[in-house]
Amino acid sequence: MSTSRLVILGRDGTINVFRGDHVKSPDEWTPIDGVLEAIARIHHAGWHVVVASNQSGIGRGMYDMASLNAVHAKMMSMVAAAGGRIDAVFFCPHAPNETCDCRKPLPGLLLEIGERYGAHMKDVIAVGDSLKDLQAAAAAGCEPHLVRTGRAAALGDDELAQWLALVPGARVHADLAAFAEMLVQRADAIDAWTEPARRA
Repeated sequence: MSTSRLVILGRDGTINVFRGDHVKSPDEWTPIDGVLEAIARIHHAGWHVVVASNQSGIGRGMYDMASLNAVHAKMMSMVAAAGGRIDAVFFCPHAPNETCDCRKPLPGLLLEIGERYGAHMKDVIAVGDSLKDLQAAAAAGCEPHLVRTGRAAALGDDELAQWLALVPGARVHADLAAFAEMLVQRADAIDAWTEPARRA
């Protein structure tokens, strides 16, 4: 598969309400207000949406694969009911003390997604709610975006400035709905600019 429009979303704190004790079952997975509709907007604007998530609860023995799959089934069902689509979920199951290259802030998970979709990483947009998300995006060569939900919701101005200094070029949005609005406007502007060239 080859695509020129690929958005990679973090999960906890970006799509669903962040829990410090991990989302261990479908009952504990709650979408952030407006997120389902935002994903639908991104999908209908012609973008492939893929989730990339650290799930160290697997490595820590807090939940098993069956529970994780059930959480993701609920997430995809609710997104679909809102008219959207998540193409796939990629996750790192390793605990922090394990050696891997897929646990964000390392870029392995994002690079795997880019390879699977035949995408040029400079054209891929990655969105998350943590510094690790931004760092992984930058390390993979993606365009980094931060949403002020989840872990970023409580950031003060000084802390936010520190994060942005570590990942130059990162853009900040109030939430995924605000990001979707920016993305749709950008796509509309690009389409309007290229339409006369196609007609020539």
